[in-house]
Amino acid sequence: MPDTLQTPAGHVRLGSNSGQPMTRRDGVAKVTGAATYAADNRPDGLAHAVFASAGIARGRVVSLNVEAAKSHPGVIEVITPDNRPALHLDPDGKSHPFSWRIEALQDKTVRYAGQPIALVVAETLEAATEGARLLAPEYETEPARIGFENGEAYDPPAVGIGGNPSFSKGNFDAGFSGSEHRIDASVDTPAQYHNAMEPHAIVAEWSGDHLVIDTPNQAIQMARGAFAGYFGIPPENVTLRSPFLGGGFGSKAIIVGPQILAILAARMLGRPVKLVLRRDQMFGPVQHRGATSQKLRIGTDGNGLIKALEHEATAATSSFDDFIEGAGNASLNMYASPAIITRHSAVRVDTGTPGPMRAPGEASGSAALEIAMDKAAEAVGMDPLEFRLRNYAETDPASGKSFSAKSLRECYELAAQKFGWSDRPLAPGEMRDENGMLVGWGMGSALFPAPMFAAQARATLRRDGTALVETSGADMGQGAWTALAQIAADGVGLPVDRIEFLSGTSDQPDGGIAGGSGHTASAGGALFEAGSNAVQKLADLATADPDSPLFGAGNTGVEAREGRLFRADDESRSESYADILERAGLETVDAMGSGGRDPANAEARAMFSHGAVFAEVKIDPDLFQIRVSRLIGAFAAGRIINPHLAKSQLTGGMIWGIGFALHEEGIHDLRSGRPLNADLAGYHVPVSADAPHVEALLVDEDDPYVNALGIKGVGEIGITGSVGAIANAVWHATGKRISSYPIHIDALLS
Repeated sequence: MPDTLQTPAGHVRLGSNSGQPMTRRDGVAKVTGAATYAADNRPDGLAHAVFASAGIARGRVVSLNVEAAKSHPGVIEVITPDNRPALHLDPDGKSHPFSWRIEALQDKTVRYAGQPIALVVAETLEAATEGARLLAPEYETEPARIGFENGEAYDPPAVGIGGNPSFSKGNFDAGFSGSEHRIDASVDTPAQYHNAMEPHAIVAEWSGDHLVIDTPNQAIQMARGAFAGYFGIPPENVTLRSPFLGGGFGSKAIIVGPQILAILAARMLGRPVKLVLRRDQMFGPVQHRGATSQKLRIGTDGNGLIKALEHEATAATSSFDDFIEGAGNASLNMYASPAIITRHSAVRVDTGTPGPMRAPGEASGSAALEIAMDKAAEAVGMDPLEFRLRNYAETDPASGKSFSAKSLRECYELAAQKFGWSDRPLAPGEMRDENGMLVGWGMGSALFPAPMFAAQARATLRRDGTALVETSGADMGQGAWTALAQIAADGVGLPVDRIEFLSGTSDQPDGGIAGGSGHTASAGGALFEAGSNAVQKLADLATADPDSPLFGAGNTGVEAREGRLFRADDESRSESYADILERAGLETVDAMGSGGRDPANAEARAMFSHGAVFAEVKIDPDLFQIRVSRLIGAFAAGRIINPHLAKSQLTGGMIWGIGFALHEEGIHDLRSGRPLNADLAGYHVPVSADAPHVEALLVDEDDPYVNALGIKGVGEIGITGSVGAIANAVWHATGKRISSYPIHIDALLS
């Protein structure tokens, strides 16, 4: 079967569905409004909930006018720490690395502005909103601790999801002091907030001890177990439905306090409850990218070879939890150096807890690393691309392992040629366009790990010549419904229009986590194996049946395509799936599959996607207004299942790089701790006019070790490289090195 044959390198050879630029299978449903998002569900007897948000950042709630709220027409109940029903698990606890302390009205302490302090449930959204306003909270207030200079410093036990806070290789002091050229760079990145088009929402309904939840989620089975734990019921008693997500970026992988409160209210009242966060409520209890302050030192010899690299990062986190942005780790795997040191420290401030946000760690860290690399190239007097090639890492700098595959040289070459990099003058401030605008060209290297998560799938071949394939995956806009269906179709040996692909509910096999750029590889591997196993069952039936033209082909093997099995040694002898099932008296055959990678490969190889991004900016010489006029990136990410979707993801990541470099920042009032721009008017993100020319190029890459399908990920790497490329282009236009993001006009005026 060509869909299950192994190449000598260990690859599975996929069929004709994969590699095609299919349009999104769910596109029509989304543009016509047929796609059902969480807040679209309206079960009978639905009540509406609104949580009251703390107006201070630190202190204690001393009074709430519950009587006034409950007397408002339509208000059903007000839940506060005084009457909140008990939970089976402690919301202050952390049961596993993917769990956070959650705000579930466990006490009256206020830890950040926007924290839920009460929940109002009413017959209508309007009544619940007005009831929440009538609570009129009074506080005992303590001074807010906002910003690195006002926070409480501490040494974190880990960074990211259980990563090491420090790393050391070689003798940095000797390497740096003995370097002919030495540079240091300081770069700050601000807090950034998830602002998916769809805010967090939940509709919860109880039937006895069974719970049905409609909520957007990136890790359905993991969340199902977490919800079950908090309410003391078996996971199989929880049905979680999340067929469509209006964006997630990491914030919808981990359950949050407002979801728990809505489920509590539904059980307390015995009727379904809906809770949808307002836009301003996205700036607190549902995680964000934590601010960082980074310092780098790079020493090089006279030929431009790096002799020592140090990357220190201080990250802001909440006063009550420990998610630390692992920015310094961006320097571990990119550039060759005999001596590397990374260190992380942390500062506790009075905000919500940060969490994974598209390219966590790498986005912030590469934004600083690429500035430092450009500065080091300048010190040596070398072109930035030549300098990066001079320090190209043939093996993983941190571990010394061989890469499973690395096509970064090809990325540099393709993107540079497309961009026209060879025409770039070395010195800054030498380029202007026909309108007199300052023009600058910059570049950055892109890198992101290629993880895999445990995943399962089921495939069912039907007598009518179609197949049903299932996994509880998540499509938050990346096109999983399409790419995973293409892989599944190859697994069962059918055209993609003859399979029914179901995903997004907890009654399906565990599709793993849609995060870390690992979903297509993980769930896709499970789907392909499930299909292959189902086809193998069919082949066993046929080759053992004397009435089949495939009888006796067990030793020579059969191949599957277009809904038929063919003898591998004689293609004139074949039989359709339908005929095999009919003669066996079966309506269907089904099989399970799981995703994963060879443990030996995982231990022996370093696995990453790579890329290179080149940016052109145009800057008004009088007003110093910055525009990114061109952004071109080339990326190598193993086997590409759907080039159309892959380019969409890479382009989206690059546009986020524009936002990171020039627009996004969460601003908090230093006195009250309250966010000052908690809406999409004040919290700036790029629009079409900010990205007139963004182009993602794909570099063919065969990775025989990363997994059987050779798939890496493209969801996050587009940000890494893009941010630093833009900052470096600003320097090339103006001669001013930027020390903080986003790049403001006043930084260029100083």
